Amino acid sequence: MIRFLLRRCAQAVVVLLLVSVIVFCLLHLLPGGPARAILGVHATPTAVAAFNRENGLEGPLPVQYWHWLTGVLSGNLGFSYVQNESVASLLGQRLPKTAFLAGISVVLAVLIAVPVGFYQAVRRHRAGDYILTTVTLVLYSTPAFWVAIILIDVFAVRLHVVPAEAPQGSFSEVLSDPHALVLPVLTITLVTVAAFSRYIRSSVLDELAQEYVRMARSKGAGSRVILFGHVLRNAAGPVVTLLGLSLPFIVSGTLITEYVFNYPGVGLLAFNAATSQDYPVILGVVIVVAAATVVGSLLADITHAVLDPRVRTAAGIA
Repeated sequence: MIRFLLRRCAQAVVVLLLVSVIVFCLLHLLPGGPARAILGVHATPTAVAAFNRENGLEGPLPVQYWHWLTGVLSGNLGFSYVQNESVASLLGQRLPKTAFLAGISVVLAVLIAVPVGFYQAVRRHRAGDYILTTVTLVLYSTPAFWVAIILIDVFAVRLHVVPAEAPQGSFSEVLSDPHALVLPVLTITLVTVAAFSRYIRSSVLDELAQEYVRMARSKGAGSRVILFGHVLRNAAGPVVTLLGLSLPFIVSGTLITEYVFNYPGVGLLAFNAATSQDYPVILGVVIVVAAATVVGSLLADITHAVLDPRVRTAAGIA
């Protein structure tokens, strides 16, 4: 098990380094470089040279990358000249809000998607399966921003049940206004349920076709024992992996949702940074999201190995 963990951690570190190299190089290949992007196209050569000298942007690209990487490892993610604040401080203010919004939405999505997907698999090719498949397919095909706009129009504009704008202020102020969180949470939950339930249905159908299910039926085991004692447990492993691998999808949905509802999280921060060409913030957000994705995938692999003996056997950690 220790060898398995070390191998997975080493792979995670390599992936993070590759992501940082690619994003760093792409941002520095922009016309004019970071100096022109931050100071503006009308900045004088003297101002550009002074900016490059102050921020260590004069040397070759590998040297600049090493300078930036050592700063990141020491907690220095750069400085936002647009917002006149360090990137680490901005992320520290926004990350708890985004983590709370995404966490609540994913928990609700899993609680809904597991029974829905399980029911679809058990009742496949019947009216309930067709209806739920159609609904989830529509939600899966609908962009998150369009789902958000429809929810605003129905529940905020027409019915006046909940406010259209998400709560503002600090994390404690966001928590103190749960009424305004309903629409953002509902938007991410609906989009995530659509993706998860389809995968769960497929996973359960695969398990129902396995030899052990036919063997259990031939021995007289009841449907409840087979479904809840064997199939559901074996189908849970891929679902756990899906949670880790779906983090980029969830983050992208959170970004759009935060913009539509003006929710003060990392998604809105990234959008504003992109529109204002605040490249230190963009780089910091990408690195944090990439780290969260890699860690989520790593935890999903470990949990899947713990839940499913077949994975441990295949990985040589049984």
